[in-house]
Amino acid sequence: MNEFILSFDQGTTSSRAIVFDRRGLSIAAAQKEFTQIFPKPGWVEHNPDEIWSSQIGVATEAMAKAGLGSTDIAGIGITNQRETTIVWNRKTGKPVYNAIVWQDRRTAEFCDRLKNEGKSEIILKKTGLIIDAYFSATKVRWILENVKDARKLAEKGELAFGTVDSWLIWNLTGGGLHVTDVSNASRTMLFNIHTLEWDRELLDIFRIPASLLPDVRSSSEIYGYTSGQFATKIPVAGIAGDQQAALFGQMCTEPGMVKNTYGTGCFMMMNIGSKPIESKSRLLTTIAWKTGNQTQYALEGSIFIAGAVVQWLRDGLGIITRSADVEKLAAKVNDSEGVYFVPAFAGLGAPHWNQHARGTIVGITRGTTSAHIARAALDSIAFQALEVLKAMEKDSGIKIRELRVDGGATVNENLMQFQADLLRADVVRPKITETTALGAAYLAGLAVKYWASMEEIREQWQLDRRFSPALPEDKMKSLVKGWHRAVKAAEAWAAS
Repeated sequence: MNEFILSFDQGTTSSRAIVFDRRGLSIAAAQKEFTQIFPKPGWVEHNPDEIWSSQIGVATEAMAKAGLGSTDIAGIGITNQRETTIVWNRKTGKPVYNAIVWQDRRTAEFCDRLKNEGKSEIILKKTGLIIDAYFSATKVRWILENVKDARKLAEKGELAFGTVDSWLIWNLTGGGLHVTDVSNASRTMLFNIHTLEWDRELLDIFRIPASLLPDVRSSSEIYGYTSGQFATKIPVAGIAGDQQAALFGQMCTEPGMVKNTYGTGCFMMMNIGSKPIESKSRLLTTIAWKTGNQTQYALEGSIFIAGAVVQWLRDGLGIITRSADVEKLAAKVNDSEGVYFVPAFAGLGAPHWNQHARGTIVGITRGTTSAHIARAALDSIAFQALEVLKAMEKDSGIKIRELRVDGGATVNENLMQFQADLLRADVVRPKITETTALGAAYLAGLAVKYWASMEEIREQWQLDRRFSPALPEDKMKSLVKGWHRAVKAAEAWAAS
């Protein structure tokens, strides 16, 4: 009997692999950071071959740590950084250019042009997305327009486009499969979330040949089998973009349930059931997952910079040596003493969608120390999440009483408490915080009948800690007012 599920968790700064058992517990994991490439201000790239080599490397390492061979693995689930765009040659399997990362802003001017041409409404209606350089469509177009011979080869059907999941599966299956799932497809700005098909009108707007596109499948099915990386063939059976996988891993399977993932960025998602809701608060409507014939939708607020602000304190400012040191430094002061940090390094995401905004620190005095800056940086993560949650409440008409949280920053107890104080709602941390990888494992496990049903999986979710609001509401209102002023300052700088 195959006893384990292997989960690929391909993230923005590292590739991870986790082996899960039948109880949904991690029995072995491996992780490897890979190179971040910044060719120009606002440009962010990855080497697709390094993404693949790091991911397959940690997969074999995690299996070795657990003492497992390929015959012990019932299936592979894949979750991935979304929107990141790779175009490769179908014959050689080689990328024609580096992966253009979701954070990349090089197509911002083209996005402005589309808005000026009145394309916002049609794109929003079909895709649930707001025109922004964040999504894949403008990145694909840029590659076709700027890489020598790319358009010519694309017109001849010789190139393939994929988000990171497609690239991994292409390599896993030795070029046998060019597929994606509905959750990743819904982040490209080329996919109609109502018809569940690539949209001809959108392809025309972006001048992208249909021959580039992967086949779109459900999030939980046997797509195919590995070819050559392992001693025996393993079914590849689950795919979901990282945030959708986290929503599934958190078992937010009923409408109105909300999770927030604190990673490089910060992503809040609310399950809204089987019918899409068009946001009036500049949130995204996206596909959560499709299992069997059932498609679930979600509202999402994307915050571009969350954990990345801590990396910047470490690498850019040098006030901490390791990311984990930030909590200790911030704890040296009771609060930020009026310092606000708006980390708009890659523009502002939901609900502002100001792609020209830049990072801003306000309220500095002669008495400001590195501890105040660190505290303001952590506070900024919670303030951004508050803005998104309020927008979700407005769109859905549901008062949110509980926020399920996951991701690296949830180990920071002070941040989680401040988040609960700001939201005036409980912040709930599960025992297993690796919910992104777990969601992919669950989707794969359901497809290969490793787990019999959703009910069996739901019973595995366990509470670690609940943070309830403690600070007075008037104090919170005053802090929030200061945050709004700081955001206005960041936007004013961009507009001047």
